[in-house]
Amino acid sequence: MLLIDLLERNAGKYPGDVALIELNPIQDDAESLEWQEYELVETGHDPHYRKELTWKEFDDLANRFANLLMGKGVKKGDKVAILLMNCVDWLPVYFGALKTGAVAVPLNFRYTADEISYCVNLADASVLIFGREFTERVSSVRGELGGVRDFIFLGMERPDYADSFEGMINGYPATKPEVAIADDDDAAIYYSSGTTGMPKAILHTQASLFSAAVTEQAHHSQQKDDVFILIPPLYHTGAKMHWFGSLMTGGRSVILKGTDPRWVIETAANESATIVWLLVPWAQDILDAIEDGRIDLGKYELSAWRLMHIGAQPVPPSLIRRWKKHFPHHDYDTNYGLSESIGPGSVHLGIENIHKVGAIGKAGHEWSTRIVGEDGVDVERGKVGELIVKGPGVMKEYYHDPEATAASLKDGWLYTGDMAMEDEDGFIFLVDRKKDVIITGGENIYPVQIEDFLRGYEKIKDVAVIGVADHRLGEIATAIISLKDGVEATEDDIRAFAEGLPRYKRPRRIIFDDIPRNPTGKIEKPKLRKKYNADSIVARETEQE
Repeated sequence: MLLIDLLERNAGKYPGDVALIELNPIQDDAESLEWQEYELVETGHDPHYRKELTWKEFDDLANRFANLLMGKGVKKGDKVAILLMNCVDWLPVYFGALKTGAVAVPLNFRYTADEISYCVNLADASVLIFGREFTERVSSVRGELGGVRDFIFLGMERPDYADSFEGMINGYPATKPEVAIADDDDAAIYYSSGTTGMPKAILHTQASLFSAAVTEQAHHSQQKDDVFILIPPLYHTGAKMHWFGSLMTGGRSVILKGTDPRWVIETAANESATIVWLLVPWAQDILDAIEDGRIDLGKYELSAWRLMHIGAQPVPPSLIRRWKKHFPHHDYDTNYGLSESIGPGSVHLGIENIHKVGAIGKAGHEWSTRIVGEDGVDVERGKVGELIVKGPGVMKEYYHDPEATAASLKDGWLYTGDMAMEDEDGFIFLVDRKKDVIITGGENIYPVQIEDFLRGYEKIKDVAVIGVADHRLGEIATAIISLKDGVEATEDDIRAFAEGLPRYKRPRRIIFDDIPRNPTGKIEKPKLRKKYNADSIVARETEQE
């Protein structure tokens, strides 16, 4: 079975049931919101702007977009890049691409213009659909996107070189395209990064995507009456593949455009949410708002909420203990996965294992795990090695990168690059990462990109960027800087120069110090992490308790 089969089944079985809700809480900074597209409704608290799609409307829209693409010459195996903020149209666009047999290529909405160019070209995309937030970036590199035949614009203020999604979509039929699609056909490309910091294109098959839906539903036992609150970005495997549990059951989902603690709590109450997937910073903010009196839980009906689910980064055990004090009836689960292993948990804790908070868990549904040494042989329990995983959601390859594919895929096992150990009960704990990627608030930051930029400042002799533990974000990007002899610079000088970086890549902390390098000239980042992570998450938890 394919994902598109699940959508078509839901459209036939539950045609009038609401599938997707896009919810925009009213906010002071409304410059990016298209208010006229939404119906003003009263939710019992503050007014919100809201847009809904039933399962039939969802499937019809996906079919119309598929026929639109085919009308433009898109055929099986072509690549369709998607650069959109979360919205109610995102998933129909994605499924429309899948229905043509094309390969969907979601792009990170934080990509710079150069990163957009690099990733679109790496994927060999022939179509790019994008929203208003990206017009300036796309326009600046349009001439570099030689393979893109068609630009499609979703929203208002369309640039003249792009076709209008809204203007064209109703001109195409809502009938299912007649395309033969097999389980082993290519389906989607997602982006990650190697140790150099350059994005890699991760190719998945139709079977891989479908396996994510099976895994998610097995892990969290979604039923038709479950209501899923979706907040993280849909370009990422995590958010979308967790939503696949709702696709499996025909359940309702709310795309909440905002992370303010009050919005999350109000939405959970007003929509009778049963599952909310959070990142660590958002959970921290909710707890802080409850504990300092900004949120009074007694004002909200939250009895339907059964599962608090966290992923995308290590979870401090103290956070879960705090959460259970305020929400004692909640089940809790965390998952570990990579874009290379398709999202919803090649490893997961399991709601029955809250006594093991701190572990990432055991092998997920239909997955296997091992912890191996440099020789590829399993290490003893309690010893540290590299975590490797095998299952139905392992990527097909790194697209256009056979060397990286060969280094990561061996005999069907995906080598994650993460160091881990298994305790006496078989639960896996992450210890460190081979790669230097920093995970801050669930987002990956690649130190090499920041280092290369900062080296452009004339007073800097050397620089190393590492992750330093932070109780809210998990890690923060910290720049260790060595100045050239005889010059002076302040933290403010460095921060001013770093304004040339996207905001999320700017170092949160600046430290002036020597940069240790080994005899081959490589920066010894383990030494720096050891030196500057003395105030670690574990230490902070001890203080909180």
